[in-house]
Amino acid sequence: MEVAKVIIISIGDEILIGQIANTNATWMAEILNSNGFNTVEIRSIADDENAILNTLKSVRQLADLVLVTGGLGPTKDDKTKQIICDFFDSQIIINDAVLAHVKSFFAIRNKELTELNYKQAEVPDNCEVVHNAMGTAPGMYFVKENIHFVFMPGVPFEMENIMKTWVIPEMCKRLFTKNIIQKTILTHGLGESFLADKISKWENSLPTHIKLAYLPTPGKVRLRLRGIGDNRGELQMEIEKKIQELQIIIPNLIYGFDDDLMEEIIGNLLRKNKLTLSTAESCTGGFIAHKITEIAGSSDYFKGSVVAYSNEIKEKVLGISAKNLLTYGAVSEQVIIQMAEGVRKLFDTDYAIATSGIAGPSGGTTEKSVGTVWIALSSSSKTIAKKFNFGNHRIRNINLSFLSAINMLRMELLNSD
Repeated sequence: MEVAKVIIISIGDEILIGQIANTNATWMAEILNSNGFNTVEIRSIADDENAILNTLKSVRQLADLVLVTGGLGPTKDDKTKQIICDFFDSQIIINDAVLAHVKSFFAIRNKELTELNYKQAEVPDNCEVVHNAMGTAPGMYFVKENIHFVFMPGVPFEMENIMKTWVIPEMCKRLFTKNIIQKTILTHGLGESFLADKISKWENSLPTHIKLAYLPTPGKVRLRLRGIGDNRGELQMEIEKKIQELQIIIPNLIYGFDDDLMEEIIGNLLRKNKLTLSTAESCTGGFIAHKITEIAGSSDYFKGSVVAYSNEIKEKVLGISAKNLLTYGAVSEQVIIQMAEGVRKLFDTDYAIATSGIAGPSGGTTEKSVGTVWIALSSSSKTIAKKFNFGNHRIRNINLSFLSAINMLRMELLNSD
């Protein structure tokens, strides 16, 4: 039996003109995949009668389940409900349960129930109403020609609640799904092509029911393993075994799994070993400190940062030698070492990270091109300095500097355990 095929339809002019990103479809595809459905297509269409009607007609032979979001509001620009009636040969009625919910929804908030709000209780007479606990526009479920249709509001938190509480559990009962297990391995340190070459034998050893996808972003390559099978326990064991094999091949490149953040992993390592950290940042402008302190509880291990953007601050606060600045320049091994050691002493921390570079897009020279970055990691026993060149895109350079800097710390912490 074939796994249920799903088409996601997002209705909204705001998506088509680029005013908002279609995050609903991305979220839905992910939860569908993790529950064993096969999403075969995602469409974004205008809130227009012909566009909606023609799309509903066209998907009937392509999917077992059609999920539609958007266009269910009470205002004139929301046309979906009437078009649904035309498509499913329905009549609009007032649903007493929905009306009671709408009245309660506004009463709790001490708000007046307007005529437009009242219209939220209007639904097609032949649909199964799906309760929307988070809002006033109900979901609607139909079956036509053995195709299952679910219409949901486009407000993300309302749609997500309906998906979790009704769509996924009900459609898993009514349609055929497979066991799907997905695991994402997070790597840093090698580009996609170099990484693929390094793990090619391992990749070729994967069984046909476990697929590997490379998902590169600047500074990272995510390796997504996706297994499909009848026995969930056996499938889980197979994937875990393949990950263990990969950890032997590229132990230093793997820093986490799934939604792990490198800054959170660093924080856990520092906390575990009762160690502290400070930063001195020039080209990253405080970005490293910002990312570290986004993690709850970072005050356990992070003491502070100096954003030494000018040479004056490098000298006065961090104690950088004026001679070194003049002779070698701010973007140099000599200066970055002094920055790391200076901030470590200033904050009395176990470790310190320092960055100095030419983020771009201007400022480069023949000797030091745009994207040249020096990063140093200092401890009481040693200071390590490395030179990088990240290219000419400013924001990417800052992000890559951050990733490279905390990865240096990660490797040092792991090696010192």
